Formats: sequence, C-alpha cells, structure tokens
Amino acid sequence: MLDLFSGLETHVAITLVLSLGFVLAFEFINGFHDTANAVATVIYTQSMKPRLAVFASGVFNFFGVLAGGLAVAYAIVNLLPTDLLLNVQSTQGMIMVFALLFSAIAWNLGTWYLGIPASSSHTMIGAILGIGVGNALITGESLSTGINWSKAIDVFLSLFLSPLFGAGLAGVMLFLLLKLRPKSNIHKSPFQRQQIEGRKHPPFWARFMLITSSMGMSFSHGSNDGQKGVGLVMLVLIALAPTHFVVNLDAEPIQIEHTKTAALQLKEMYQRNQSLIDAQYPSTGLHTCEVSKVGVEAGSLLSDIGEAKSFQDLPDAKRIDARTQLICLNDAAKKISKVSGLSEVDQKQLKGIQKDLSTTVEYAPTWVIAAVALAIGMGTMVGWKRVVKTVGEGIGKQEMTYAQGMSAQTMAAASIGLASMIGAPVSTTQILSSAVAGTMVVNRSGIQMSTIKTIFITWVLTLPVSMGLAISIYYLGVKLFV
Repeated sequence: MLDLFSGLETHVAITLVLSLGFVLAFEFINGFHDTANAVATVIYTQSMKPRLAVFASGVFNFFGVLAGGLAVAYAIVNLLPTDLLLNVQSTQGMIMVFALLFSAIAWNLGTWYLGIPASSSHTMIGAILGIGVGNALITGESLSTGINWSKAIDVFLSLFLSPLFGAGLAGVMLFLLLKLRPKSNIHKSPFQRQQIEGRKHPPFWARFMLITSSMGMSFSHGSNDGQKGVGLVMLVLIALAPTHFVVNLDAEPIQIEHTKTAALQLKEMYQRNQSLIDAQYPSTGLHTCEVSKVGVEAGSLLSDIGEAKSFQDLPDAKRIDARTQLICLNDAAKKISKVSGLSEVDQKQLKGIQKDLSTTVEYAPTWVIAAVALAIGMGTMVGWKRVVKTVGEGIGKQEMTYAQGMSAQTMAAASIGLASMIGAPVSTTQILSSAVAGTMVVNRSGIQMSTIKTIFITWVLTLPVSMGLAISIYYLGVKLFV
C-alpha cells in the first residue's frame, strides 16, 4: 500500500492523502446517513437495543463491502464519458474528484442534519453527471456525448423502479400476513403491546425476522453502496498515482494473455463486419476512441504488452498507454454489440471479449475494499437517531407495527441484494422509505403527506442540486487551474 507514494512529488502525495480522506469521509457519512434506514425498524420495534443494533449493522456493512464485488463500482464510474476517463490522470482529473466529492458530501450532511431520508446514491450519481455536463461545457461538446447516456438511463431506471419494486413486495408480504395471521400479536405496535400486555419486545418470530432482515439489509447496503466508494477511490488513485493503478499490476499472466486474445478477436470481428459497423459508427475524428480505430488500438496494445507476463514489466508510459487502449477497445466492443445484423455467435463472443478487456482495468486492490468497508462500518455506528424517528413515526399516521417492520425491511433487503447481484446501483433510503409507505397503504394506517412531501421534494432536488454544485466547482476549477 505504501508503494503508492513512491515517485510522487510532495504536493501530489499530500493531495492524494486529502483526496482519499474525502472519499472515506463520504463513505463514513454514507454509513450513518443510509444505514439509519437499516436499523430503523429493528430499533423502533425494540427488537434490539440501539447500540447493539448499530454495532451489528456496522459489522454486516463491513462484510457486505468485502463480499460485494465490483459490478456496481464500475457502473457508477462508467457514467463518465470515455474521453474524460482516459484523461483522469491529470490536474483536470484531480479537480473532477474534488468537485464530485464536495458536492456529494455537502448535500448528504445537509439532509442528514434535517433528519430527511435522502439518498447518498442519488447524490453521488448527480455529482458524477454534473462532472460530465461540466466537461461538455468546457470542451464545447454536445451534451449527448458529455455523459454516457446508455449507462445513465440504466442507472435512472434502477433508481426509479427499485422503490416501486420494494414497496410492492412489502405490501404483498404484509397483505399475506394479515390474511394468514389476522389476530397475531405481530400486528400490534410496540406501544400497543406494552400497554396491553406489558411486554417490551415483539413476539419471538417477529423479533427474529426483524433482526435477521435488519442485518441482511445492512449487508446488502454495504455490498451496493460500498462498491460506489470503491469506484471513487480507484478514480482518485488513477488520477494521482497513475503508474501504480492505471492497470492491475497484480494481474495473473493468464489474465494478460486473455486480454491480448480478446483484443485480437475484436480486431478480427470488426474486419469481418466492417461494413455493418461503419454504417452505424462512421469515423468523425472528434473523439479519442472510435470504433473505426479498433485495428489500430488492438495492434498498439499487442505491441506495448509484447511478451510481458506482468504489467510490472512495462515502463510507466506503456502502462498508461495500455489502459487507454483497453478502455477504447472495451468501449468499441460495447458499441459493436449494439449493431443490428451481427450473428448470434459474434454477439455471444462479444460478451466474453468485454469481460477479458475490462478485467485488468476494472479492479480494486484488497486494501481499497477494506478501507471503504471500515469507513462505512464505522460511520454506521454514529448519527443514526435523526433518520430512525422519521422512518418509524414520520411516514405513517399510526405507529409502525411489527408486521409492517418485518415486511418493509425483509423486502428492502431482498431488493437491494438483488440489485447488487445484477450490478444495478440503487438507493437504500428510497427503497426502505417506499417499502414502509407500501405497508402503511396496505394496513390502511394512512400516510403523513407532510413527511412524504418532504422526502419527495428532497428526492426531486437531490439530482439537480448535486449536479449544479459539481458543474460549478468543476467548471471554475478547470478554468482557474488548468
């Protein structure tokens, strides 16, 4: 880990430390901001004592990050346009990272202070999109190319559909519990159970399900949101210590061979289908990466890597060149996969090609994952009280019952876990708040429209505010320092 400082000038090393601190601070804030949702129902229903619940949630968040993989991490990173990703190892890249993180942290702290269940994911995505828009304004490019819109649409769909999915599933689960066990104590609120029966805790099975789903939601939150932090750390490392992180220096020889084979296969596929591909992606000469340059990029990559069995054997400049070529080739492979008229064999082969081209640039060292896991886990253990009260009492007109807590939390955990498996970035806050609201509708408890209105307004404002902040800071920074 300490090797990352070797060869860096003092001011760059200081900037690197500050940048990593910013990312880990964001994940720490994410921990106590979003994970309040994971412990809200288990604390509110008195299934666990607050300190124990928050500590256990922090532990499960930690392991969730460790086990989460990298699909979500690079789904977020790849929102940025390819040309900007290629130039991330520069002063402009440093400004990009600071603008992104400052915007996200400012909005997160503000909404947490007001006790509003806002989305850290939504905030981060808004800031990233703001960077893309700011870069388009600076370079004079069209907004149509300033953002990776195909990836942005996928992210928007996951953010929009996941709360509806969570609310629907939670409502269905509560409906079944009401039908199957209409007279059960699980349909009492903590206050009712204490007043009527003099008991503090929920019934055994309800308590078991509340605790299990809370820890499951914490694990799912870590696996989804933690990956976003991993992606940000990698952006920082590539920007400030490129010779160590532009490619995976620990890649196995077999991975490098697969990368070379994939580049050659892509070149041959392009040559076989050149007329089809060029008709949809003609050369414009405006961008660093163009589909028509597949042959050139593949040849350069094979030449630069040569017979090397490790990226450590390559000079610093060739490592950076290899990253550029791999990103360009992977981008071309994604575009070619969308060309109509390709055979099924070619379509199937393209999936393997994309995986092999990205494996040595879409990676994260173990210490990065562990650092993000620790930050999000520690953050979970503080600052949770403000949001817990909003989730437990502020959404419905009546107190939350045990069955409602079970249904909302179980289905929220399942929804977030599924999203992590398919690499879709979603919002823990939005899913749980929607799931609670869904149970309130089914239970005919009524919904406090003032709270829902505040959450909705915050949800609507998060994207434009975080985008606006990122655009302003990035634009001014580039104009002043580049």
